[in-house]
Amino acid sequence: MARRGASNGGAAARKRSRKSAGGTGAGTGRGAEPVAERVDGGLAELVPDRERPRARTLTIDGAPQSHVDLDDPTYLSFEYQRRIGHIADLLAPAGGPLHVVHLGGGAFTLARYIAATRPRSTQQIVEVDAALVQLVRRELPLDPQARIRVRSTDARAGLGKIQDGWADLVIADVFGGARTPAHLTSVEFLTEVRRVLKPGGSYVANLADGPPLAHLRGQVATAAAVFPELALAADPAVWRGRRFGNAVLLASDLPPRIAELTRRVATDPHPGRVEHGRALADFTGGAAVVRDADARPSPAPPPSVFG
Repeated sequence: MARRGASNGGAAARKRSRKSAGGTGAGTGRGAEPVAERVDGGLAELVPDRERPRARTLTIDGAPQSHVDLDDPTYLSFEYQRRIGHIADLLAPAGGPLHVVHLGGGAFTLARYIAATRPRSTQQIVEVDAALVQLVRRELPLDPQARIRVRSTDARAGLGKIQDGWADLVIADVFGGARTPAHLTSVEFLTEVRRVLKPGGSYVANLADGPPLAHLRGQVATAAAVFPELALAADPAVWRGRRFGNAVLLASDLPPRIAELTRRVATDPHPGRVEHGRALADFTGGAAVVRDADARPSPAPPPSVFG
């Protein structure tokens, strides 16, 4: 569903169980085998994509986390990642470099996308699972020309080390055990995000929730306490509270390009809906702002979500 980037108690054993055909660098051809390895967050697997020779899907304990195509880093397989990609595309003139912070690393999918679509961007990835970082670096190596730095530390701790006003964009895609950790859901956390952003910079979060959407409403209310401009993109079935799924929250000091974002999300292979302004405020239904003292992790997805 999403990537991991918050601390979890203790490192698991790191044992390589299977090796991809062709060795490191995502072996080519349809004969490539999955790679499975114990990382801090559980059992990580890199599963070959039958339709794309050098593409892999990262799962942890069976939950899909990221998809990467080394031949085409602009290809975004997961719908929530495409929505974040749309937002990144609309932040500045096409091709212009950005300063980006990624909270949660996974397989570095969005960092690769921004490096490919906006050359000369400078990016920092904060991913607590050092073993996962090593696995991804070995099997799905980054372009050595890309300006991407990876730090293996807790997402909030890593954010605290970034200078004021450095980032054009902060992306939070942090899950531990398929749940967003509590300390990354509070107004204090978002205040720290705003400190790191340049004036007019944007915060984007991958959120997951299901009926009755209490977590999602609380996260919108919390973001509204820190940022004046919000938008939320999700599948219509998630909006209606019919199923568990992902929603992408955009928060900024400046009004986003709502019309173009709405068009892109609506014409996606898996169409979604964007809400903002009064409609989004009404959606919160008076939900309370989340603070560190009462923060809770996001709800666990039902087993059926991952098949």
